[in-house]
Amino acid sequence: MPYIANTDADRRSMLEAAGFDSVDALWRAAGVDLPPPELNKLPEGSSEFEVTRRLRQLAAKNASGLVSYLGMGYYDHLIPAAVDALASQPGFLTAYTPYQAEASQGTLQAIFEYQSMICRLTDMEVANASLYDGGTALFEAMMLAVRATRRRKAVISEAVSPIFRRMIRCYSTNLDVELVEVPAGIDDSAQAGLLNAVDTDTACVLIQYPNVFGAVEDWSAFTAAVRERGALSVASTYPLALALLRTPGEMGFDVVTGEGQSLGIPLSFGGPYLGFMAVREKLMRKMPGRVVGRAKDKSGRDGFVLTLQAREQHIRREGATSNICSNENLCALRALIYLACVGRQGFVDVARLAAVNAVRLREELLRIPGIHPVGGAAFFNEFVVSLPIDAAEAVGRLIDRGYAAGFPLGRYYPGREHELLVAVTEKRTTEEIKQFAAAMEAVL
Repeated sequence: MPYIANTDADRRSMLEAAGFDSVDALWRAAGVDLPPPELNKLPEGSSEFEVTRRLRQLAAKNASGLVSYLGMGYYDHLIPAAVDALASQPGFLTAYTPYQAEASQGTLQAIFEYQSMICRLTDMEVANASLYDGGTALFEAMMLAVRATRRRKAVISEAVSPIFRRMIRCYSTNLDVELVEVPAGIDDSAQAGLLNAVDTDTACVLIQYPNVFGAVEDWSAFTAAVRERGALSVASTYPLALALLRTPGEMGFDVVTGEGQSLGIPLSFGGPYLGFMAVREKLMRKMPGRVVGRAKDKSGRDGFVLTLQAREQHIRREGATSNICSNENLCALRALIYLACVGRQGFVDVARLAAVNAVRLREELLRIPGIHPVGGAAFFNEFVVSLPIDAAEAVGRLIDRGYAAGFPLGRYYPGREHELLVAVTEKRTTEEIKQFAAAMEAVL
């Protein structure tokens, strides 16, 4: 039986309704580059051995073992071996979702501890169990603000990840929510422009901290001004950066979300990942996702329970707190184990090493003729440089030399085709940094 039960007639009907004559045409309209036809088909009547061999041949075409300087929300961090070992224990692996809470005390306690760590990290009051990924979490925060304020407009900085913004536009296509995107530069997220866009219809303002270009800003005065206008301020943040930077809670944000991939989750070709969310106490009943609390039983013993909401409130059609909420508890468990393994000081040390490495690499790159700095704002572990050639071309050349060199900004920001976003983590050694700079100089 096929995994997907749609018949050819079903597919034709859906394509006709969407205005396309083929699935390939649908993907091309969405901007997806399709592989050559010969990669999509296997010879009929192939044996298991032949199919396996062909799939291995195709898999070998993937560039693997690259030294990574990629960022824009997803980072190549060290993961302690204990994370895999503990997260794969049967007691966690087979009971990853606590539908019968009273029988899942270990899972519930793990979620409670995870929520506590997210609250400490963001300096917020209440966190949920987990959401699908960082982009989904940011959309959920926007809809939380719509419900809380009963307003229908969201203002978004263009210095928010273009990947996240595309997800928000997709999820909002058939919703009565107005999206206003405000242009932003490398050095700032255009705080004045964002504030000017806030009116009596605005539910929230969505920003990223540090922004997508790696720049770090102080948002304290901004969040106060947004609050005065009756809207909520939402920050999508990089959790590792919070080990060194001022916390969103300290700066007055109402909702904090982020991508938790950097907390012990491998890159894995894009997932599964982990979206986190934390809010002020006054908003906790508007928050989607499971929330675990600690209680006492009749004998006075500690116990853990799902609290504040019933699961059914996620599936009440128009009255639902979320129609896309997905429990990512296994990934949340990995984040909890990672944070417990590295510890408070270890987490700070990892962040500091990533920041130092970024400064070191930037200095090495700026010594190369033709490479220039872009922006002068403070940054954490990610920065932008301008190359003398198209950045996408440079990235392609460096893949052949064993490097995932960074993210060419021209892909999402027209006019910035020569600009490259480079990220550095604690994994990169001084020797690797020097070798990468030498490889960059060689391909320019």
